[in-house]
Amino acid sequence: MVLVSALYRILPNRPMGFAPQLAIGLFSGALFVKNKKWAFILPLVSMFLSDLLYQVLYNYGVTAIYGFYDGQWINYLLFGSMAFFGFLIKKNKISNVVIAALSAPTAYFLVSNFLVWMASDLGYGLNRPRTFSGLLLCYNDAMPFYTNSIIATVIFSAVLFGTYYLANNFFAKKEMA
Repeated sequence: MVLVSALYRILPNRPMGFAPQLAIGLFSGALFVKNKKWAFILPLVSMFLSDLLYQVLYNYGVTAIYGFYDGQWINYLLFGSMAFFGFLIKKNKISNVVIAALSAPTAYFLVSNFLVWMASDLGYGLNRPRTFSGLLLCYNDAMPFYTNSIIATVIFSAVLFGTYYLANNFFAKKEMA
């Protein structure tokens, strides 16, 4: 799962923001209730592997997207924290998964773009003014990423949770037979 998601993230012409890492955070949080460290580790390993691949491709001139950059640790912290939304999924009911799949990218969008706006004086981001209007401009700049992130998280969550549900039912029926 981690390797496939890392490879998917570096596919050329993939819509920006359309990636499975947030869904992996949700799924890991819901799955690893007793051993919570894995809930945080899996999305981070997936991100690290894809960033490493991006960096290698960038170094060889295959892509203009570099893998590692200043301030990236904040992005990793935010991606890892998405497991908390998975912890809130007490039962793998469709409604709980959908609510988490909408909430996680929304929280990520709000916090990450707020931090980009705050760091604009440090030379990061789009150098939007430190005003409320500047914050709204920063959120507006990231709206395509947010839309793709919502769609991707819902789709990849459906795949992950659905596959897990079907596999559990399949193996449970095999044991009963």
